[in-house]
Amino acid sequence: MSASPCFLKAAAIEEKVVDLTVQKAAPGVEGDETLSLRRPGAILLISCYELGHQPIGIAQPLGFLEQADYAPAGLDIAVEEFDAEPVRLARFVGISVPMHTALRLGVRAAEEIRTINPECHICFYGLYASLNAKYLLDHVADSVVGGEYEIPLVNLIGALERHSGHEIPDIEGVSRRGRIVGPYLKRPTVRFPVPNRSGLPPLEKYAHLERDAERHVVGYVEASRGCLHKCLHCPIVPVYDGRFFIVPEEVVLEDIRRQVRAGATHMTFGDPDFLNGPGHSLSIVRAMHAEFPRLTFDFTAKIEHLLKRREGFPELAVMGCLFVISAVESFSDRVLAHLEKGHTRADVFTALDIVRQAGITLRPSLVAFTPWTTLEDYLEMFDIVASHDLIDATDPVQYTIRLLIPPGSALLTRPAIQTYLGPLDQAGFQYHWTHSDDRMDRLHRTVSAAVEEAAQTGEDPAVTFDRLRALAYGVADRTLPVSCVTNARPRARRRAPRLTEPWFCCAEPTKTQFRPLHTKGQGEM
Repeated sequence: MSASPCFLKAAAIEEKVVDLTVQKAAPGVEGDETLSLRRPGAILLISCYELGHQPIGIAQPLGFLEQADYAPAGLDIAVEEFDAEPVRLARFVGISVPMHTALRLGVRAAEEIRTINPECHICFYGLYASLNAKYLLDHVADSVVGGEYEIPLVNLIGALERHSGHEIPDIEGVSRRGRIVGPYLKRPTVRFPVPNRSGLPPLEKYAHLERDAERHVVGYVEASRGCLHKCLHCPIVPVYDGRFFIVPEEVVLEDIRRQVRAGATHMTFGDPDFLNGPGHSLSIVRAMHAEFPRLTFDFTAKIEHLLKRREGFPELAVMGCLFVISAVESFSDRVLAHLEKGHTRADVFTALDIVRQAGITLRPSLVAFTPWTTLEDYLEMFDIVASHDLIDATDPVQYTIRLLIPPGSALLTRPAIQTYLGPLDQAGFQYHWTHSDDRMDRLHRTVSAAVEEAAQTGEDPAVTFDRLRALAYGVADRTLPVSCVTNARPRARRRAPRLTEPWFCCAEPTKTQFRPLHTKGQGEM
């Protein structure tokens, strides 16, 4: 099958290669091996949450650090017990915070690390680190790195080793107390290493693909980072400002190859938008399919990209694409306009037809609660999901997502939000806002509790859908129409393919996720 010309275009932005060399660190302090950052375990990278995936947020920098002759360790507290021993031995702890949920959990981890090892250097890095640099530096962090963080991390560790016990010099891309800098947005000129997953928990510990009543092991890669687009509410915008960076094709393919050897039969491309650079993306998928013809995959892309690249979806289906995640956000044109999403309600239905005609499932993500979403909008959302056969394609948590406004959000520049905006909750890493209809805030609390309970019990998503719909009608003081009562739906029906992770990146942590850390040898927090 020939590819659509629109899929063969090169990425829309060519990033200028910058002259930057990783600074090699000097050997450790002579005669005191315990102070050396080259000692195994002296560097510990911690992941708190990556949407149920094996964390590339520590696998990628582990590769960069090993390439610079360090021997770092990794810990994923989403699936591993928080172990005090490696924390006690570390001189440098990096905490990966690529999303809101991870940041909330990461601060709790940092507080525990300070108790166990008050002398170690704590660095927060990732998308949400630079958005919240001031608070983190004032409370739990010694340094913060945002954007393309690997090179600054390596150079920071090198500086800490060379200047052991003394003030380190300023390092490009690294924020410290009294010196907050912007995100680092440069490509490395050093070789881009393959992510190092050797010390991480096996793929079986993470979210699985659920398809035709069977579960399959899932791998995770990123072919690009950042995004071309500037949707107002997106946290990528204040960090990347419309730029994106590709990961070299040979690195992505080797990472896929290693995960397949580790048991993966499905691959998630976790790019913020896989179709930002369609030529790069399609080249990777074609090569992957040629080598692993039975490997299936999914990716994330904007609605407007689904429309623009419509000719390419039949080929993507042939090559194993099972589903596409797209930020629909709302079915209200009023809300979409306020978010400056770049698509309309009608576009969503067109995109749904395009993807379905290719035999691919569209899985929408939503921002169900915004200051502009009415109770009528919320009730209509259930009607649309049901009438367009999206119940099994929509994770229940999507019905609870409340507009998140982090520090630096582009939304803060728009007058339309000011009426609803409250103060910055620094510890919660967001601005509070209140709906003009108090029923909406009450409804949010009600459905959030119901979805968290459903996630803990593994309730059938269709049953949860019916329950949430009934709750919404109750808040509206309206009787649920008889045609909407569907709780007799058979559990044995064929469902759309999905990943088993029930939560989402911008959702607040569940009580289970946010429980006190259980720490070996230290008791509870």
